[in-house]
Amino acid sequence: MTATHTTPHATAPPSTTLLRIATAGSVDDGKSTLVGRLLHDAKAILADSLDELARTSAERGFGGHTPALDLALLTDGLRAEREQGITIDVAYRYFATPQRSFILADCPGHVQYTRNTVTGASTADAAIVLVDARHGVVEQTRRHLGVLGLLRVPQLIIAVNKMDLVGWDETVFRGISEQVGELAAGLGVGTTHLIPVSALHGQNIVEPAGQAPWYTGPTLLGLLEGLPAEAEHGPARLDVQYVIRPQGALAPGLDQDEYRDFRGYAGTLSGGQLAPGDPVQILSNGQVLSSRIRQLRTPAGPAERAAAGEAVILLLEDEVDIARGDTIIAGTLPDPTRQLQAEVCVLANRRLSAGDRVLLKHGTRVAPARITDIDCVLQVADYTRHPADTLGLNDLGRINLRSSAPIAPGDYAHSRAAGSLLLIDPRDGATLAAGIIRPPGAETDAAHHEEPGHVPA
Repeated sequence: MTATHTTPHATAPPSTTLLRIATAGSVDDGKSTLVGRLLHDAKAILADSLDELARTSAERGFGGHTPALDLALLTDGLRAEREQGITIDVAYRYFATPQRSFILADCPGHVQYTRNTVTGASTADAAIVLVDARHGVVEQTRRHLGVLGLLRVPQLIIAVNKMDLVGWDETVFRGISEQVGELAAGLGVGTTHLIPVSALHGQNIVEPAGQAPWYTGPTLLGLLEGLPAEAEHGPARLDVQYVIRPQGALAPGLDQDEYRDFRGYAGTLSGGQLAPGDPVQILSNGQVLSSRIRQLRTPAGPAERAAAGEAVILLLEDEVDIARGDTIIAGTLPDPTRQLQAEVCVLANRRLSAGDRVLLKHGTRVAPARITDIDCVLQVADYTRHPADTLGLNDLGRINLRSSAPIAPGDYAHSRAAGSLLLIDPRDGATLAAGIIRPPGAETDAAHHEEPGHVPA
């Protein structure tokens, strides 16, 4: 773990213009207020929204005799959220500064909404975890750190909030920093940044806090503007979404002769780059096939190169039988397998048990599968694993699966698309769980301590 306390100009320039952020924190740590303050002070709120916010704040009597803006209302949009003063659903907000653009997922703090936190953090380049300076690290803080560690979120920002209520005491901040540092190191989080803030008063959010001369690091926004966005490091991979065979069904003006034998494989590229002439391997109907890219197309037309995140159409040199759900990879295909082990979070109010039949969604492939074994459940209070027969709503645990069709999973640390899966109820299509596929022979996770009677990680 690397704890950074750098000046704003010392942060590395962003590697891309877009950064995806998730927020987490225990109930009443001030998370929604921090997000609202960040949007407000970054000038990311329209005038009519500000007027509505001022009216609602006044109606609720926020600020007492001195009317003020209840910035938490900017993200707490559901009626139940406003009535109870909590976050229930994931709220997405889009904003930009001259330096970069952001997608922010404000995740719930309550334990019963852990599944929503998993949803919001699953695509994040960075996560902001709030800690109340008065209470320090609590069980829900540990839970969120465990979820973020499970999801391999690459950048972790710890915002120690409500520092004004402890007189901006440096000793309090340093104590919390040590607590979080030990937890983050055990979870294998790569980089951790620590910032003392007061969300209510807007100190160290966009503007520095004059009350903390001992802190010389960046503000929260300054740090976010400089963080690198994680790129997919795995080989170029296309999970086929659609096979394009126009034949006679062409738009007016297109050449019939050119498209008569057209066969293109469409999807979104994850990881790496592709170019015409590149060798590829294909997993189709359980067979591994080989070919080369004859032509590459994007929405703008024929292209000489495509990068991760782009929607593309591949034309291959060989006539091969490829359908939706098949996988095309530049270079060598990972060994196809039907036996899988996965770390999962249960998202539905149903229990998962050994023998349950599910639909396994990996990439664009959906295949019938069976849960062969519930390996263990994770106790987030101390990151230990315990034997379990079932997993219920919001539980984190490890299961074993057998798929009816072979898939080619990748390492989640290098490619989220290749290393993740969903479990779906075949009866009604409800999403039962989201998970991360463990590579065969994965090492024991140091974050999960072994204790007598506990299942080794």
